[in-house]
Amino acid sequence: MSILSHSGAKASAYPIRQDWVWITALLIVALLLMTVNLGSVPLRDWDEGTVAQVAREIWRSPPEARAWLFPTLGGEPYLNKPPLMHCLMAIAYGIGGVNEWTSRLPGAILTALSVPLLYAIGRELFPGRLPSLLSALVYLTWLPVVRNGRLAMLDGAVLCWLLLLVWCGLRSRRDTRFALGIGLSLGLICLTKGLMLGLLLGSILLVFLIWDTPRLLQQPYLWAGIALGSAPVAFWYAAQWGHYGREFLGRNLVQQSASRIWKPVEQNDGPPWYYLLEIVKYGVPWVVFLPAGIRLAQNNLIFGWAKLALVWSGLYFAAISLMSTKLPWYVLPLYPALALLVGGKLADLWREGRQVGVRQMPGEGYSPLWWQVLGGLGLLGWIGAVYLGWIQQPREVDVGIVMATLAAALTVAAMLVRRQNPQFIGVLIWGMYLSLLLLMLTPHWLWELAEAFPVQPVAALVRSHTPAGETVYSSYGDRRPSLEFYSDRRVLPANAERLQKLWTNEPQVYLLLDEAALKSLELPQKRVLGQAEGFTLVQRVRPPVQTPPL
Repeated sequence: MSILSHSGAKASAYPIRQDWVWITALLIVALLLMTVNLGSVPLRDWDEGTVAQVAREIWRSPPEARAWLFPTLGGEPYLNKPPLMHCLMAIAYGIGGVNEWTSRLPGAILTALSVPLLYAIGRELFPGRLPSLLSALVYLTWLPVVRNGRLAMLDGAVLCWLLLLVWCGLRSRRDTRFALGIGLSLGLICLTKGLMLGLLLGSILLVFLIWDTPRLLQQPYLWAGIALGSAPVAFWYAAQWGHYGREFLGRNLVQQSASRIWKPVEQNDGPPWYYLLEIVKYGVPWVVFLPAGIRLAQNNLIFGWAKLALVWSGLYFAAISLMSTKLPWYVLPLYPALALLVGGKLADLWREGRQVGVRQMPGEGYSPLWWQVLGGLGLLGWIGAVYLGWIQQPREVDVGIVMATLAAALTVAAMLVRRQNPQFIGVLIWGMYLSLLLLMLTPHWLWELAEAFPVQPVAALVRSHTPAGETVYSSYGDRRPSLEFYSDRRVLPANAERLQKLWTNEPQVYLLLDEAALKSLELPQKRVLGQAEGFTLVQRVRPPVQTPPL
């Protein structure tokens, strides 16, 4: 019999003090992983640079400007997302100054809070503590959760509000007053990332409640909470409508929200299986046990944990897969549900394994495929560690150490799985945590920064040689919000024809040019202001006006 299908004692029968010990411990280890070395690397494009710039303009603006309600980006109305997270970052700027650490800190803290929240969700769902704890630890050691949760983006906050939403929904089955939190959590989601996401995540919880606990839909606390949570959302949308009119509806609700369903935004498209590949690609080692976790849930549909995990993962995965716009961080709200599936299966494997010195009933045994896959992944890890740390030139010893740590954990876990020893679970959890901690101590945790030129030297060049508020035009083909954030100037891309017209027609213009553009453009009367990272900043200098003699 499965450990998850045993009736057992209810969660409330377990000592509350032990739960608080685990909640505190999970929060501490999550905060360490989420905040260590947080400000060590520059902000990346796109979202980090944009969100940080909006937050800085809120922080700079006087109270009478009401930038917390009507945020701006480069002095222009920012109509993309509601400003809740931007305001939290602005508060961090007021306390610790404008830097990478304060930019990322609010999201990192909220992501860390989501870890004990998932444990609390498990305590509402599972009859024992073990699957709850394993689910939280699997979630904590899933690479995309850690990496994206540390970024100065909106998604870490969404994870926290989502898990608060689910916990309130589950808790209200025993105490209907907690249904008030359902509406308040939905309000926080809508004020963080917009109405469309709030409706999607709220619909997922609604489907689960209809299936599992339909009586809750008749509780006045639920509808009172929805009314309370909707009030600030309605106020914000009404304020934007009153201030901007149809422009707000077109840009916020259509271009930045609804149109992403049927049209890829900024060429961010992909096949329907895009997110499946994302889960497999960044899911080591937990994705190995995910199919078995899904089967376990399908065989236990009379229990709430199975209903919630399958409804949550199935509906959300289908929704984002059918959308035309594909972005890697859209999959993040799926990981808590996947962690429940994997954590539930790992708890079963712990019971079925051969405990040393303990008499047990014979179980089904571990699949040979698991140790073979883990062993193969471990071998690849060793090869990568040797190549990156010792063979490749220049060597990346820090990455080699990270990969060797992960490879060692996978190799030992594979041997333990082959021996039917459930201690492999602890080895994988500890190995993943240590590997991620070592990765976060290196600059390679934000590997996208290597895809383009470093922005900070170029931004320093622009900031030191151009007046405040000036617009600089660049021959670089893409706009880089991080460059605009660090330079504190608008840096707009332009093709060669546009650059030539600006130089000819504008009385004063600043151009940021790569070597090819500098050679090909005809730029008379230019003044070279400086160079950085292969770019040259030039200014047009008008000849002095000759005064005719009297």
